[in-house]
This record gives sequence, C-alpha cells and structure tokens, in this order.
Amino acid sequence: MEEVSLAEAMESDPGAEVGDEIGSFLEIDDFGRIAAQAAKQVIFQKVREAEWSVVAREFGGKKGNVVAGVYIGQEKRNFIVDLGKTEAILPFKEQIPRESFHRGDRVKALLLDIRTTTRGPQMILSRTHPDFLARLKEKEVPEMPRDIEIKGVVRDPGERAKVAVLSRDPNVDPVGSCVGVKGSRVQAIVREIHGEKIDIIDWSPDPGTFIARALSPAKVLRVATRDGEFDKVATVVVANQQLSLAIGRRGQNVRLAAKLTGWKIDIFSEQQYEADRMARSAEGEQEGETGLAPEGQSMILLEDLPGMGGNMADALKAAGFDTVEKVANASAEDIAKLPKFGPKTAAKLIETARDFMGYPKTSGASAETDSGSL
Repeated sequence: MEEVSLAEAMESDPGAEVGDEIGSFLEIDDFGRIAAQAAKQVIFQKVREAEWSVVAREFGGKKGNVVAGVYIGQEKRNFIVDLGKTEAILPFKEQIPRESFHRGDRVKALLLDIRTTTRGPQMILSRTHPDFLARLKEKEVPEMPRDIEIKGVVRDPGERAKVAVLSRDPNVDPVGSCVGVKGSRVQAIVREIHGEKIDIIDWSPDPGTFIARALSPAKVLRVATRDGEFDKVATVVVANQQLSLAIGRRGQNVRLAAKLTGWKIDIFSEQQYEADRMARSAEGEQEGETGLAPEGQSMILLEDLPGMGGNMADALKAAGFDTVEKVANASAEDIAKLPKFGPKTAAKLIETARDFMGYPKTSGASAETDSGSL
C-alpha cells in the first residue's frame, strides 16, 4: 500500500476523499504466467492464514477443557481426530493403554496444547492427563465447582485413579455427590476411560487423616508423620491381612496415595511394626530414634468407629479429640461437656473406642445413651 495525492486518487475514483483507501483493477493479461501463479499462491496463503487464525481463536479458549470429535484414522501410532473445523492429534503417549477406536467413533479428550506449525495450529489431545478426569468429573457432578472442589487427581491410566475432593458446604457430602446414586456418576466416567477404577477421597487438611483416606480401600490403624527439612515421611500401620491391599498390585495403591498426598509412605503390618519396635528396643535405641515414626501423631479415624456420625465426629475434633486413641484415653467428664454428648453417651463412646483399640475393658461403663447416638 502506498500514498497518493487526492488529485491522483480522483482520476480513478471521482468520489475519493482524504483518508480513503482506493484500489485499481488489473487484468490478468497484464501478468505473465509466473507472476500470476505467484499472486495465486499469495492469495491462497492469506486465505489459509485467515482460516488458521479463526481456528486458533476458537480453540484457544478451550485449552485445558474437554473437546469431542470423531476418530478418522491413525498416523504411525498417533490417533487422528476430526474436531470439525480442524483435525487434532492424540499422541500414543496420551492414549489410555490398550484402548482402540473404529473410524467414526466419537472421542472425548482434553485439549492439552495448541502448537504453531508451518501447516497451521496443531491441536494436541490427551486422555491420560489428570485434568481430563477432573473435567469429566466436573461435567458429571452438578455440585462442582460451587459446593465441591477437586483438590487433586492422580492416575495410573487405564488401571486406577484417586480423586481428592473437598466440600465447601457442610451439608454436602463430597464423596457421595461424586459417586452418585448406586455409583451412577462415577460409573459414567469409568466407562469413558475404559474401566479405570476411581477412588473418591474426602480431602483433609490433617496429613495423617488424608494419608489414611488416600490408602483406601485399605483400613489404616495408625499413621505417624515426620515433616523433615528435606522430605515428608509417613509411617502407616495396617492390620496384617490388610497389608497387600494397602500396597496394591505392583505397589499401585501406595504409589498413587503418595503422589496424591505429597508424602513418602512406608507401610507396615502390625506384626512387622511390633517386630521392628521390639528389635530396636532390644538394641537399646529409643523408639523415637527408630526407622518408624513415633506413635500417637495421627491414629485411627474417628469415622471408623461403629455408629460415629458426622456431627459427633466434628464436635470431638473441634475439642481436640481427633483420633480414636485420644477418645479412648479421655475422661467421660471431658467428653460429656461437648455438644451432642451426655454422661452416658460419653461413657459408651469411650468404651467403644477402647474396645476398638484393643484396650482392656473398664468397669462401670453403661451401654445406654442419652442425648447422642453411637
């Protein structure tokens, strides 16, 4: 584009004014063959760039979200997905192991990245990224993100996943809402990710509680945490028959739990723990100096007590009785002062906790309850 005087402009366009843009028509005969071909290529390139710009703008806002397309083929080991206005690549490393599609199948995936290439924007998809599962969960659970927040997602794609959730509303059960009636909400996602098992974990700010829950479906007896200068280590004790379940197949369960919580987790059976403690004690070492963290920092969850309701557990935790061991060692008078509890309820609760911990039974405990239920 170049500037011309108003007089020159009016020769080709009598209505031209200062500031207008004017053009002139050129007959194709005025070009040589090579010049015409070059002009054609420039025009096509500009059209392509305009189309690429439209695609980049449209999909730029979808990065990090789930998109849907149609499987149209495979290039090497990468899947090609038609998104309508453009095609996307689902790289082999972003595919769920052993999954396959037929031409025409509908494919959902996370829009992981948009790369700029000489052939235009290239859409990169993922079905293994933790955010893919998180976005699917958000679409399936109406309470998200208003009442329920996803605190973390870890996956062993195609095998198992763990999702930590937190309720912003005390009246909303985060785990129940995510699972749905008869597991309907979680099963819909399991089908989408080819049978990958999903553990929904109730997040807790207390490391011991969170670690114990993260090791689900195993039942944890004791968690002791040591937050060192260079590492965070949790020592977990489970019943002898729960050890293999806590560790999981090829260490999968404990590996995912460690990744979800951010703690290194060492798991011991009761028998292993006692043997180690006794061996070190015989060597004259103090228990706190052993490879096992000291007991009593985080113990069996209150919710594991038979009949323990959420309101009762909250009242106990607010008063500092946040483990079953603390309840078992408490006095009935202290418990009876709390809301929801009376003397008989307190006595029954303590007896239940002592029995759960394997302590010897005490005399005078009543099986009756008053203002609370257990």
